[in-house]
Amino acid sequence: MTTLTYQQSSQRFMAQARAELAQGDLQQASEKGWGAVTQLLKAIADRRGWEHNRHRHYLRIISRLRAETGDGDIRRLFGVASALHENFYENEMEYADVADGLEDVEALLFKLRPLAG
Repeated sequence: MTTLTYQQSSQRFMAQARAELAQGDLQQASEKGWGAVTQLLKAIADRRGWEHNRHRHYLRIISRLRAETGDGDIRRLFGVASALHENFYENEMEYADVADGLEDVEALLFKLRPLAG
């Protein structure tokens, strides 16, 4: 995939997350929110020549971006996205928690988009 394709996938996943939330499918909304973040991280990493093929690479990417920008919210918001990913498997979050989590994902995407070029 290319950087642009990753960016487009991120946008598509976020739209799907909102649609799944509206339909009450909290597991799918959670996973699509996570996917929106990881696709944008892949776009950033791809552009910079960083590895991005494994889950552990996302943690490294986030650490590098936090250090680069000085924005601690990047790490915190990524933690929320990670909790949404966990919810896909556990399905224990309430509607409000997933909705709030997706708001945080939107905030993270807003911070990351300029870094994707």
